[in-house]
Amino acid sequence: MTRIRNAILGGAIVTALLASSSVAFAAGTPEQRRACSRDAIRFCAAEIPNVSRITSCMRTNFSKLSPACKEVMQKG
Repeated sequence: MTRIRNAILGGAIVTALLASSSVAFAAGTPEQRRACSRDAIRFCAAEIPNVSRITSCMRTNFSKLSPACKEVMQKG
């Protein structure tokens, strides 16, 4: 049950990130989703469904993000 909940929550976060004006997530590639889904759930789950708050949260927590997520966020 927890896996399903996390998958749904992860999908919602990724969708919100993709809808944001953040250049790094504009394309919404599978690479970006793979790299940042766990970080978004870990640090920004409380911000769903507010896109601007999720984006701000990811930026605020940038130093804590996984190296892969940092890399895709810096691209663009």
